[in-house]
Amino acid sequence: MYRVSLVVVFFLSSIHTWADAPIAIGSRLEIFTDSYLIQRIDGATLQLHPPTPAETVLKFDAPWEGEFVGYVTVIQDGELYRLYYRGMPEAAGDGTRIESTCYAVSTDGVHFKKPNLGLFEVQGTRDNNVILSGFEPLSHNFAPFLDVRPDVDPAQRYKALAGISSTGLVAFVSPDGIHWQKLSDEAVIKQGALDSQNVAFWSESEKHYLCYLRTFDPKTEVRTVSRCTSQDFVTWTDIEPMEFGNTTPEHLYTNQTTPYFRAPHIYVGIAARFMPGRRVVSEEMMARMEGNAKYSGDCSDAVLLTTRGGTHYDRTFMEAFIRPGIGLNNWTSRTNYPARGVVPTGDAEMSMYVQRNYGQKSHHLQRLVMRTDGFASVNAPYAGGELVTKPLTFEGKQLVVNFATSAAGSIWIELQREDGTPIPGFAREDCDEIVGDEIRRTVTWKGNPVLTSLTGTPVRLRAVLRDADLYSIVFAN
Repeated sequence: MYRVSLVVVFFLSSIHTWADAPIAIGSRLEIFTDSYLIQRIDGATLQLHPPTPAETVLKFDAPWEGEFVGYVTVIQDGELYRLYYRGMPEAAGDGTRIESTCYAVSTDGVHFKKPNLGLFEVQGTRDNNVILSGFEPLSHNFAPFLDVRPDVDPAQRYKALAGISSTGLVAFVSPDGIHWQKLSDEAVIKQGALDSQNVAFWSESEKHYLCYLRTFDPKTEVRTVSRCTSQDFVTWTDIEPMEFGNTTPEHLYTNQTTPYFRAPHIYVGIAARFMPGRRVVSEEMMARMEGNAKYSGDCSDAVLLTTRGGTHYDRTFMEAFIRPGIGLNNWTSRTNYPARGVVPTGDAEMSMYVQRNYGQKSHHLQRLVMRTDGFASVNAPYAGGELVTKPLTFEGKQLVVNFATSAAGSIWIELQREDGTPIPGFAREDCDEIVGDEIRRTVTWKGNPVLTSLTGTPVRLRAVLRDADLYSIVFAN
């Protein structure tokens, strides 16, 4: 496993005015994938933590699946993990009759089964795992999600968008994620290129439905992402392009934006970064790998995007989050595309999934493993470093951190007033040394974890680290 560091330099102003309102984080968990909370960081870095490749969880080996399966979605619903993907056994244009929407299910996010559903006849049999067929071109990029809106109609607990530019995006609903029907024959979103996985969800923080969809940037002609919103999943606003700050424009084939399950106010996108014309595998090599030569001329990897709403993506890390890896099979066109969905698969572990060997007989879905909250961290070397947050207010009785140190490493937490002076009883010297590797460690100051006297009071958090990583913080009840 490799790690990528980004040195971030911020300076703490000597004067903080009341015009700069403290950030109210309440009791929500905050991960360090951006600089949103950070006022100053010195000697430490924001460090990307790419996931670790694990086992193959699904082979696309059924006659109706094949080398050109695409646009995978993984959803955790209680004790079940539901997996959706396009079946496409032959190379063809977008939205052809040979496309279908397939389904697999798991109870642990590791071992998936393809149930015989008997819903549609495909290639002469109903003994298949197909949940949508004969709706071309809507199986091309059928993109479902579990609607977490508090007052959602149980008959529409699952929703989906599907379609291409000639049709627009058509809305589907389902009570169980298996039996689907159109919400309307007319498209609900009619703008955008749409030749990708156009993803939607209910935003708890913004209180409306969001859709992140494929567009092209007219200035750079690169594949990019736009966004629109809806209150009822039927009437949508005009699309607005997402902006990426002062970063190099790159082709983003899929965006896979979804709320992080432990911090749903932060939307995490693990996007396929497409490198058109960047050839690693020759046509002759592709033939030896039993692949389609048409899909040998490009390569791709995946990058980490985050957004806290609105039309801004944060690209703190331009480096790859998922690399193709050793071997030529994953250096072909349109492979390494991530599935939509990061899901918990253990108390200290979460998983995501990626397509491997696209356009080849060996095409499959691989699981990748991450530490809980472990997209990125504040990392300090042996020499030490520290960060200071912007002023913030919180609700909660204690501070809980997700962290890891070496045997020689340490973390200390200091709580400061807005002007940067330590709060008596919560200074760095009062903090009990934090050593170890835990997802949840309650911080104590001379044995005292209780912070109720500071609830609602603007404070700064200063973290002093040595050979350590800080992944997340939360002021918990």
